[in-house]
Amino acid sequence: MQMMPTKEETSKSAETDFTLCPRLEQTFTFLGKKWNGLIIDVLLEDGPQRFRDLAHKVSRCIDRVLVERLKELEQNGVIVRRTYPDKALIEYDLTTKGREFRNVMTAIHAWSDKWSCPVEAAEK
Repeated sequence: MQMMPTKEETSKSAETDFTLCPRLEQTFTFLGKKWNGLIIDVLLEDGPQRFRDLAHKVSRCIDRVLVERLKELEQNGVIVRRTYPDKALIEYDLTTKGREFRNVMTAIHAWSDKWSCPVEAAEK
């Protein structure tokens, strides 16, 4: 006759079996940081952007924070900052690593279209 595990044994087993993948945690932390996903999405949809264009498209993000996020994205190899010879033109574009987010962003858009409530309904 086989005995059923006790609640305590089941709980201990569940605790020891589950480990959070450090890479997955790092990715969710990175994408979950406010504005990162939207910046990546704009660059995926509209291609290279000047700062003022990004600031206009991610309008709720203040300039200081946008500068910080762009620097972080650049340090992580997701975007590249291009300065042209006349120095008046600076553009931000996705690297190969950044373009790899396309399928992820497509899936997020599909999920949010299906499951997220409209902003107007959420604000009521």
